[in-house]
Parts: sequence; C-alpha cells; structure tokens
Amino acid sequence: MTRARAAVLLGEAALLPRLLDDAALERLSSAVDLHPGVLTPATVAGALGDVDVLLTGWGAPPLDAALLDTAPRLRLVVHTAGTVKRLVTPAVWERGVRVTSGAATNALPVAEYALATVLLAAKRVGEAQEHYRARRRLDAWQPGGPVGTNGATVGVVGASRTGRRLLELLRPFDLRPVLHDPSLSPAEAADLGADLLPLDGLLAASDVVTLHAPALPATYRMIGAAQLALMRDGATLVNTARGSLVDTDALTAEVLRGRLRAVLDVTDPEPLPPDHPLFDAPGVVLTPHVAGSLGNELRRLGDEAVAEVLRWVRTGALRAEVRADDLARIA
Repeated sequence: MTRARAAVLLGEAALLPRLLDDAALERLSSAVDLHPGVLTPATVAGALGDVDVLLTGWGAPPLDAALLDTAPRLRLVVHTAGTVKRLVTPAVWERGVRVTSGAATNALPVAEYALATVLLAAKRVGEAQEHYRARRRLDAWQPGGPVGTNGATVGVVGASRTGRRLLELLRPFDLRPVLHDPSLSPAEAADLGADLLPLDGLLAASDVVTLHAPALPATYRMIGAAQLALMRDGATLVNTARGSLVDTDALTAEVLRGRLRAVLDVTDPEPLPPDHPLFDAPGVVLTPHVAGSLGNELRRLGDEAVAEVLRWVRTGALRAEVRADDLARIA
C-alpha cells in the first residue's frame, strides 16, 4: 500500500517548531511521507501536487478552488488551530476533502483563562487592587455588596467546547453555575452541572458573566445596552469568545459609570483604537487576544494534529472532524 504524503502549510515557517517538536515530527514521519520544510503562502504554489494530507495553522491561505486545483490528491486537512471558517471554502466540501480542527484542544487554555478571571472577579480582586494602589493601606478597600467565591453565581453564555470545558473546571469550587444556550434542554444543562436560564435571567442572576458563544448573525451584539442594564451593580462581564457578541459602546458607558466591570480578551473592533477609553477605564482588564493557545500550549495543538493524522492513516477515523453543515453553528 502506498504511503500517504503530507505537508505543513503555515503563515510563517517560524511557527513550525512551536507546534511540532522533533518527537512529534518523528511520529508524523512514521506514518506518512513528509514534505521537507514548511510551506507558506509565498511557497505553496505548485507544491501540493502529490500531497494527500495537509496540516495547516495560523496564517495559512484559504483553500479555494484555485489552490485545490493544484492539489488533486488532497484528502485530509488537519488544522492546528481553532476555527476553520477562514480556511475552508465551498470547494473543499465539493471535492470531498475531510477537515479536522484543533478547536477542542484550544478550548482548554481559553477555559483556564476564563476560570482564572471568574475566581478573581468573584473575589473582586481588581477593585481591591485599585483602592490599594491609590491609598497604600491595608484598610484601603472595604467592600460593599457581595464578595467572595462561596455561593457566587457564574453565568456561562454558550455551551460551546470552551463553555463546557469551563463548566468542568468550575465543579470543584463553591460557585453556582447557570447556563444559557438555546440549543439545550434543562436536563442537558443539568448534565453539564448548571441550571439552564434564559439570557435575561442569567444576566440578572449572575455575579460574573462569561461569554462562550460563537460569532453568528444570531449572536451579533447579543449583549447590548438592554442586556447590560440587567446585570447587577458591580458584576463583571468576561469575554474570551468574539468581540462582536458585545456592543462595545454600551459596555463602555456602563464601565465608565462605574456600575460594571469587564475582562476583555476580544473586542469589537479588534484591536480597539489607541485612544479608546476602555484602555484606561477603571474596572476594565484588556488583554490582546491571548486566552487561546500560546507558548508551550501550542505543542498540545501539534500533538493532537499528529495523533489525528495517525488515527486517519491507521483506521480512517477522525476525532475532531468538521463538516460543512457545522459551520453555521460553530465558532
């Protein structure tokens, strides 16, 4: 039986050792003939004629009809990142190419980031830090209203891969998770460890609200002025999903009033203009889209991609396959 031939296509060659160490490359080479080096958008033209398996990552070009015309043998695309929406085109499905994604693997660091912010927000650490910095005394902050993790309500919006992983991570803590996802029944939410609530009810009940819904037409600015008005005074909104879920102007108005706090790893627009008031607003933590896999976390994505190729070569099965009809509901 002829061995499959694989190639790696990334935005830049420097990303390869961050994704695949020597051991991972050796495992990959044990199952497929590996194209030497790394293909990039500048070098991919004419290089895919004998390739059956393509490992892709951040910065890879869209797999449109013109590119696929140069890859007549291509049968499998293994994406070493989360969303494949910027990568796949209708031509991929039309030609019967199978696609997998590292979204489930990437969900873990995002859920860990969300867990950390939930715990700190419930403790109101940001507020304490601001008062302590200003007054330099241990009694600088005397909290009014609820503070602490014991019994705090955490509203999880979206039972996505990340939302589900976060619910798992929340289980050891004395927190009350509530969940909004219109695709779930109350029994399904209970199986995930949360009470199912409508969005308005979740916002009104939660001390911390963390967003994990996909960016879809139905979720565009799902958190607007009316929804923010329902949140408790002093509550925190965490967004590690997509900036388009939140009306930035409405959130800015609430945090500048001092009524709400926010932890935002994503924004709309992204990045914000340099003079945007959220950069300096008290009660706001902005991070530059770092919740997903970084540094040594990238190796998990590479290892899972290699495992997926080996699984496909040996059995034809895939663990993280993405199909055309999935795109309407996933991130």
